[in-house]
Amino acid sequence: MTERELQIIGRDFPRKDAVARVTGKERYTVDISLPRMLHGRILSSPYAHANILSIDTSMAEAMGVTVITFADVPQKRYNERIITIPPVLHKDHTVLADKVRRMGEAIAAVAAETEELAERAVRAIKVEYEVLPALVDAQEAMKPDAPAIYDTVMFGETEIAIKNNIACTRDIDEGDYETALAQADVTVEGSFKLEKIYHAQMETKSCVCRPEPDGGLTVWPTTQSIHNVRILLGEIFDIPLSKVNVHRVPIGGTFGSSIQMNAPIPICAALALKSGRPVKLTLTREEDAHDHTRYGGTIDIKLAAKSDGTLLGADMKVVADIGVHNIQAYSFLGVSIGWLVSLYKIPNIRYRGTAVYTNKALSCAMQGFGNPQVTFAAESLMDELADKLNIDPIDLRMKNYIGLGDTFWGQGPQVKSVVLSDGVPELMRKGAELIGWSKRITTEARRLTKSNSDRVRRGIGVGRGFHTSSAGAPQPGDVIDFSGAMVKLNIDGSVDVITALMDHGGGTLEALAKIVGEELGVPFDLVNMAPAETCSTVYDCVTHATRGVYAGGGAAYKAAHSLRKEIIETAAKFLNVYPDALDLKLDDEKGQGVVYCRSIPEKQMTLKEIATRCWSESWKTIAAVESYRPTNCPPAYVTVFVEVEVDTWTGVVTTKNVAMGSDCGTVMNPAMAIGQLEGGLSKGAGYALFETNGWDAEGQLLSRGSWMDMKVAGIGEMPSNDGLHMHFADSYEPTGPFGAKGIGEAAMNPVAAAYANAITNAIGIRFYELPITPERILKALEKGGERS
Repeated sequence: MTERELQIIGRDFPRKDAVARVTGKERYTVDISLPRMLHGRILSSPYAHANILSIDTSMAEAMGVTVITFADVPQKRYNERIITIPPVLHKDHTVLADKVRRMGEAIAAVAAETEELAERAVRAIKVEYEVLPALVDAQEAMKPDAPAIYDTVMFGETEIAIKNNIACTRDIDEGDYETALAQADVTVEGSFKLEKIYHAQMETKSCVCRPEPDGGLTVWPTTQSIHNVRILLGEIFDIPLSKVNVHRVPIGGTFGSSIQMNAPIPICAALALKSGRPVKLTLTREEDAHDHTRYGGTIDIKLAAKSDGTLLGADMKVVADIGVHNIQAYSFLGVSIGWLVSLYKIPNIRYRGTAVYTNKALSCAMQGFGNPQVTFAAESLMDELADKLNIDPIDLRMKNYIGLGDTFWGQGPQVKSVVLSDGVPELMRKGAELIGWSKRITTEARRLTKSNSDRVRRGIGVGRGFHTSSAGAPQPGDVIDFSGAMVKLNIDGSVDVITALMDHGGGTLEALAKIVGEELGVPFDLVNMAPAETCSTVYDCVTHATRGVYAGGGAAYKAAHSLRKEIIETAAKFLNVYPDALDLKLDDEKGQGVVYCRSIPEKQMTLKEIATRCWSESWKTIAAVESYRPTNCPPAYVTVFVEVEVDTWTGVVTTKNVAMGSDCGTVMNPAMAIGQLEGGLSKGAGYALFETNGWDAEGQLLSRGSWMDMKVAGIGEMPSNDGLHMHFADSYEPTGPFGAKGIGEAAMNPVAAAYANAITNAIGIRFYELPITPERILKALEKGGERS
């Protein structure tokens, strides 16, 4: 994909969905209302671990409602997230639980004429439990005497035993770590503890299902992949996929929590099939908060280096708390080491990863699929190493980072590719200039100055990171990653783009409209992103892994490129000119794409004229459909420089200035790209400073799922506009559509590390656990003798 002068990409246009969103006319799943629709409610377990001895539904059924329990639904075990190929997929989930394994687990469900009746009916169901000890700590769960959460699960089509609640392990060795350690002049190490925090997306999980006369289902779900929902529903309920149609519905953010098919979707489908009527099922905020979290656990890393800062090796151990279900834990263990060795050149590694079941909400992807956790640990240790060697932290990073021409692992050992675009030097240089890095006082110098005794202390920290643009690779692996799109030319010169790709709200579909418009010379307002459903779209795996613009856009570009070729060949026949003599461009005066002969200017036709003639002569519709498998997953680099103030009397951290840079290749939507960076900063600040998700010994959330006790970063925690400095590298990704790659998850990945390093720079104390709350800061200061 070569560089050329752009007419649409890189310009800001009003969003196509803007009016609908700001006027409340956008239809989310909760807005779907169908004739004769029933309302569903779930009976949630009040315990985190228990055997179900009996369920009495008679009182609920006497109210005239539809009731389902484990006995009423297919008892096939499945994995909600089918991005891993079937032979190596762990499956431990059922539509309703046969045993309670987490607080709020769905035991039964009802569908009633009104929400009020559904709530009364679900409360009328009587369940007898045998309460079991709850396991809320991964280390405790692995002990030989710990109660078993599962006896067996499915691995592909084979039933396997689960021992000591260990879901899976993954060991990776490259080079010779022990030799590297022996040759090292210096080592740094740390044990980092990360919490399982809630995604806190605006929209809770919801679904509407309508049973069809032919035994099929029509579904309107909250999801990031309509085709994967279709596949799973067909598999669970034994319905041919030709009879399952899943609609793409706008979603109110997900942050990764809807990559998998959400638990309410098959429950809603079961209620609809049993009742014979449409059903809507929506989780309350409390139910949603108990349903899904980011991966938590511990990360132990030891880095070995030469005295000049050259990294020689790394020893890394990960114990991942996966909660109640295995949502691709094996992949998570693989990407965890992948993030580290793709961040810096580390020739010798020893890695041991363990995924452990606990009686807590399932762990799933959340803005980075382990990347923020690993980056926090790695970037903290890079700062420690820089201090130990008396090297500028920026210089140490630039000496060791994976950059242009290097091979990196992307999302794990099976996803390797070569870096072909690299804006890191520009990002680091510009970020340092904007934050005033040259005036930064080192942590050691601060200890020797008067400023170390001030009540309010300022510090500057840096974090750099990346995320892969898709999980593309040169050869097939364990991960499914390909997209598809259809583009067709209408007789008025406008085009329709039909794709199953989901837009989380960040403007992915807007970017696709620009890609198609740019390739076909069609004005942005004449590119229609058509409504989508599974029966009329080709497969798109899922919007995740920062792949929307790069891979989904790559499919749209491929289809538009094929359509461009057919348009030119068709025009050649009408103009009696060889196709190679023709070109296509956007004519601003005509407001149309125009095919023209470079050497005979009068030989030209607008797209409207071409399509209309094809129609009036009963010849054809000009259209193209393509699938696209990316063979690269280029790193979308981000650098974050943060200046904070730490009040040593209150422990409160205030963000004063931020310089945040992105290398996303060609910037598709400038205003929305800045919004992505600002959103990543906000979510990253929450992860670093506020967000916690503790469980008590019985497996109950300390917050009970209430916003009152689930603090997330708000507008008040952001710096003023004068303190926000967003910038983009001037780079071009040769494998991306018009030079573009991703930005989404990359925007958050290094933020927590930058905050941790800034706090350390301010008060001289290193934190190995997130969030770095005022209480933890005060406790650390008191331990250091600075507070009485």
